[in-house]
Amino acid sequence: MTDLLSETIAARRDDLIELTQALIRIPTLNPPGADYRTICDFIAARLRPRGFNIEFIRAEGTPGDSDVFPRWNIIARREGRDAGECVHFNSHIDVVEVGQGWTHDPFGGALVDGKIFGRGACDMKGGLAASVIACEAFIDTHPNFTGAIEISGTADEESGGYGGVAYLAERGFFDPARVQHVIIPEPLNKDRICLGHRGGWWAEIETHGEIAHGAMPFLGDCAVRHMGAVLATFEDRLFPAMASRRTDMPVVPDGARQSTMNINSIHGGQPDQDPGDTSLPAHCVPDSCRIVIDRRFLIEESLEGVRAEVTNLLEALKETRPDFEYTLTEINSVLPSMTDRDAPVVRTVAQAIEKVIGRPPEYVASPGTYDQKHIDRIGKLKNCIAYGPGILELAHKPDEYVGVDDMIHSAQVMGSALETLLMKNLPAV
Repeated sequence: MTDLLSETIAARRDDLIELTQALIRIPTLNPPGADYRTICDFIAARLRPRGFNIEFIRAEGTPGDSDVFPRWNIIARREGRDAGECVHFNSHIDVVEVGQGWTHDPFGGALVDGKIFGRGACDMKGGLAASVIACEAFIDTHPNFTGAIEISGTADEESGGYGGVAYLAERGFFDPARVQHVIIPEPLNKDRICLGHRGGWWAEIETHGEIAHGAMPFLGDCAVRHMGAVLATFEDRLFPAMASRRTDMPVVPDGARQSTMNINSIHGGQPDQDPGDTSLPAHCVPDSCRIVIDRRFLIEESLEGVRAEVTNLLEALKETRPDFEYTLTEINSVLPSMTDRDAPVVRTVAQAIEKVIGRPPEYVASPGTYDQKHIDRIGKLKNCIAYGPGILELAHKPDEYVGVDDMIHSAQVMGSALETLLMKNLPAV
């Protein structure tokens, strides 16, 4: 990286802080999908005076989209002097619920000891701000660059990305003929390159019974007991089988290098009473019990095999357990994604990290999914990574924060990558 660009980014520290704080102060909670257009308008007002062409895209008809909570996305594009490749920085604009345990205002953006606190500070408004500063500084330092720069703010990543990157990919915005390099500034630490993520399969399992008087349960059939048999089978057979599988993907943390499954929720029998309702429960045998499972699988596994493994266990119970009946409903599925370490964007960002940070990067994969899945599977663009400031373990936690120094270093890495990919033998100004 040229000294001029590095110094230009470092000199914009106060601007970077103010930009990050301003983004945090827009409470883009998902659900329900609040203030998406507000933050898109804010990004547009920032980038339009810098020569970016702005597109607003509403993902009509996607989950959650409504006139009250429309799923707005923004793509800002800045053309260079001559035709060339396009580098795209994609950040999601939504944040998760606040939760309990905060000691800072979750939408205050407080700056304390070099850290900016707030919901979304780490995941991932700090990364969005760093990419904006990097692109602006690059344009000011190298106004004659070739190709194009894009910055996007997209909806609903926290709920699957179907109102954001998936919608855009279906409409060609990530076509490899249009965009050649994608960097997603997710918080994977400033010295790491995230190459991809595990797959996911989500399903609801319902066991069925027959309602009867609770004093005479033998006249009914308890669906909760049937679900207990399902959970016992999972404990005895499924969880040990998953624990025995290990991936060659560099997934972090180490516990995620095996197959995993979480029981997201369980409910059987009468609905929960409303707060303040002091009535006593009726005496009934539950005729339904439901669980939601979150199965994360490895690139070495197949989605068909993951489905079959659970279905086969349920079918085995049906053969051996009297009156056992169940319904399995798939909620969603995501295939694993993995970019080759020799891909151009990987090599370029690796070189930039070594220049800026002073050591080679660590190559990792994410335990959970993020929007690379849509760029890869729908957009057919393989040259994509996640790289950005922030500590992964802080995402979704109370007192989430992003370090200012980490943002500066990440912005310098992004700027160095832009120099490599878009200068194409042009002299620095």
